[in-house]
Amino acid sequence: MRGLSPSPVAGARRRTEALLLVFVIAITTFGHADAGLAMNGELPPDLAGFAISITLLSLVGHLGVRRFAAYADPLILPLAMLLTGLGLVLLHRLDQAYIERYNGEANAPGQLVWTVIGVAACVLVVALLRDHRYLQRFIYITMAVSLVLLIAPAFMRADTYGAKRWIYLGPFSMQPGEFVKIMIAVFFAGYLVVHRDTLALAGRKFLGMRLPPMRQLGPIITVWIVAMLVLVFERDLGTSLIFFGVFVVMLYVATERTSWIVCGFFMAAVGAFAVGSTEPHVKNRVQAWLNPMAIFLPPEQRPPGLTSDQSAQALFSFGTGGITGTGLGQGQPELIKFAGRTDFILTTVGEELGLAGVMAVLILYALLVQRGLRMALGARDPFGKLLAVGLSAALALQVFVVAGGVTGLIPLTGKALPFLAKGGSSLLANWIMVALLLRISDSAERQREADTRTTSPPPATLAA
Repeated sequence: MRGLSPSPVAGARRRTEALLLVFVIAITTFGHADAGLAMNGELPPDLAGFAISITLLSLVGHLGVRRFAAYADPLILPLAMLLTGLGLVLLHRLDQAYIERYNGEANAPGQLVWTVIGVAACVLVVALLRDHRYLQRFIYITMAVSLVLLIAPAFMRADTYGAKRWIYLGPFSMQPGEFVKIMIAVFFAGYLVVHRDTLALAGRKFLGMRLPPMRQLGPIITVWIVAMLVLVFERDLGTSLIFFGVFVVMLYVATERTSWIVCGFFMAAVGAFAVGSTEPHVKNRVQAWLNPMAIFLPPEQRPPGLTSDQSAQALFSFGTGGITGTGLGQGQPELIKFAGRTDFILTTVGEELGLAGVMAVLILYALLVQRGLRMALGARDPFGKLLAVGLSAALALQVFVVAGGVTGLIPLTGKALPFLAKGGSSLLANWIMVALLLRISDSAERQREADTRTTSPPPATLAA
């Protein structure tokens, strides 16, 4: 299959990708210029450097995909690059506001460095991992490493705001939950390929629904317990929701048993209620979700545990933005305070670009998830199908828990919005996820092309 000569399909896909990347460069450069004009009345002094950086990153990514994954889906790289570029635009805009109001530090230069590292890692993974099925050999090692990474923050000091999500190694820090979501997708894909027939066995009927056999409930109970332990000891609601959610989604896709979804939702509800009622940090977040405006009451009249006005300020931001927003660079998203560049960066989009901007960003995420699910349908091997589903589900769940938290749909989770928010661990992990999706897509299309060439009849020849 690797011996195939380039086909018109591969060339057309790469041309489409190159054209879309040109639009990405134009959109992000225009956004950076517009924010500078709105805030300072002049073009940003680093506009040329910003444009060159985005252009070089897009070019390196495109050339890497053209060389090592020529048949890959042409939308994945432009979508990831556009979201990353928009994140850089927002961080540049927010840096100036935070420096002026709080005398804070600039985060955009560091994010650009992590973008370079992320794109380089993406190209490196695509170049070295010539077949995604190679990962299936190491699923138990992957799971062991992911469990160590998942549990390690519990032994670290809590961060300033209560949760334990970081591993500290001297001056360096890492948020392991961002990498764990990829590792658990790899493990579950390999595990379910082997055991899906056993997990799909018929069980007893209960309330008209056939439940899985009790003997086969072990895996889901184990994952549920691990997710609850993360929630209790690390007070990390977002990671536990993503960890458990990815497993349930992949289990359903592998077995086609609706009962697994029902069991998963029931166990998630029971665990969330128990932990939310007893663990103070999670309980405070639930309280802020239920009564966000109560923070403006006199202290003696506020509900117990309500200490932050972030949820209320986020709702004000969305309300101020309306349909079309105040204009990029013309809002006050810095009122969110410390989390405006991380957990709450979507409120900047809502305030300055309005509902239209929020929907555009969510559509970009939806397209990226859709392409992942589409390649799952096109993959010929079961491991590739489940891995694509797992990676897409992880991305979708993370966007849901972050966007749902800042809009008041669900309690805050403390996760970073993929590609958009500040965070080196998140950005690097998401670009590795992009690399895996590119590899699965390339393999699926190469196999389809090989099958087409094998089954196509030889061209007709004229009789002499």
